[in-house]
Amino acid sequence: MKNKVWEIQGSFGIQNLKETERDESESLAPKEVLVRLTATSLNYRDYLMVIGTYNPRQKLPLVPCSDGAGVVEAVGSEVTLWKKGDRVLPIFAQKWLDGAPNMDKLRSTLGGPNDGCLAQYGKFSEEGLVATPSHLTDKEAATLGCAGLTAYNAVVNFGGIEPGSDVLCLGTGGVSLFALQFAKMMGARVIITSSNDEKLARAKTLGADETINYTTKSNWERDVRKHTKMAGADLIIEVGGAGTMQKSMMSVKPYGTIALIGVLAGGESSLSLYPILMQGVKVQGVIVGSRADFEKMNRAIEQNKMKPVVDKVFGWEEVPEALEYLQTGKHFGKVVVSWE
Repeated sequence: MKNKVWEIQGSFGIQNLKETERDESESLAPKEVLVRLTATSLNYRDYLMVIGTYNPRQKLPLVPCSDGAGVVEAVGSEVTLWKKGDRVLPIFAQKWLDGAPNMDKLRSTLGGPNDGCLAQYGKFSEEGLVATPSHLTDKEAATLGCAGLTAYNAVVNFGGIEPGSDVLCLGTGGVSLFALQFAKMMGARVIITSSNDEKLARAKTLGADETINYTTKSNWERDVRKHTKMAGADLIIEVGGAGTMQKSMMSVKPYGTIALIGVLAGGESSLSLYPILMQGVKVQGVIVGSRADFEKMNRAIEQNKMKPVVDKVFGWEEVPEALEYLQTGKHFGKVVVSWE
């Protein structure tokens, strides 16, 4: 079987991301499923993996991209969950089916250390797939596996959100906008930040209750306090990392939660831990989620007919341009690559 893929060859860097064709066996293990992939969405992790920052010791060549969507092409002799023609989404950590993960399960991730979804075909365990929400296109659904599920776990499983809770979302990337949508689904009030007033206006149309431009209001933690009657936010979707963590700690209410998801503004810094200690703040790292979480999220998405926010769709030949566009931070929502 000829399988067209994009792979990082030789050494890291977008310039070393090459389109190539692999010869692969058509035979399937008894519990294996062959999926004809049609789309992937780009996460910042994918960009860091390509340039070698995420894991400098990653073995090459590697097919990047953790997210995917496609259609079942063939199934192994013992597969019972799927049939040819089913629309499916691969899960990020292929062995993480339910509950808390161990290190072995966390090493089963797509797009590094294992080959990802920037390929025309992929082979997966039957339990390494979930059904695509029926009202979504593959371009839309390809955004769910990482950004969607990370936001869902942050808001629903870790956030302790109730109707009337205050949620602060930093920025208008994929995770933050998913968190906005899930928080509104649960009846929360949402404050969102951006350096761009046009993006803030668009966030309002998605349901944001308050917006803060952090370039014109550098002490944005004060505005968060004002918008929460000086109480602080119940949950903060922290995608900046060390560069914004201090302000997040000043924005959260006593016994509130900071969901630490990204390090867009830096991964290392000298931080004062006193606000966490003195106010009983919970800092929760969020690493996507299990297959069971993915299925629960998809039921909520289908029930509410929720639509992911897709900023821009690139074609198969435009993968380097798509990664460069992601790196600029100009996007509002998700960046997608589709070849169908």
